[in-house]
Amino acid sequence: IVARDPTISFKTAIWFWMTAQSPKPSCHDVMTGRWKPSGSDSAAGRTAGFGVTTNIINGGLECGKGSDSRVQDRIGFYKRYCDILGVSYGP
Repeated sequence: IVARDPTISFKTAIWFWMTAQSPKPSCHDVMTGRWKPSGSDSAAGRTAGFGVTTNIINGGLECGKGSDSRVQDRIGFYKRYCDILGVSYGP
């Protein structure tokens, strides 16, 4: 249904963005400052921003695996849209 129905697809995306899925926080909480890194998050270099949202969304496939085309594509798309919007890439 999600793949075929654009309304359900959009609702699913918003639900995923807004909903924490333990042990991960929601992307929304990360980007709005409601999430605070734990000691282990800080020790692992996890700070609020693009990297943590990538870990939440696709961490099992992309994080801790070294650089590959998926990682480079995601970074490139992120930087492209930041440039278009005239905003900083962040830390």
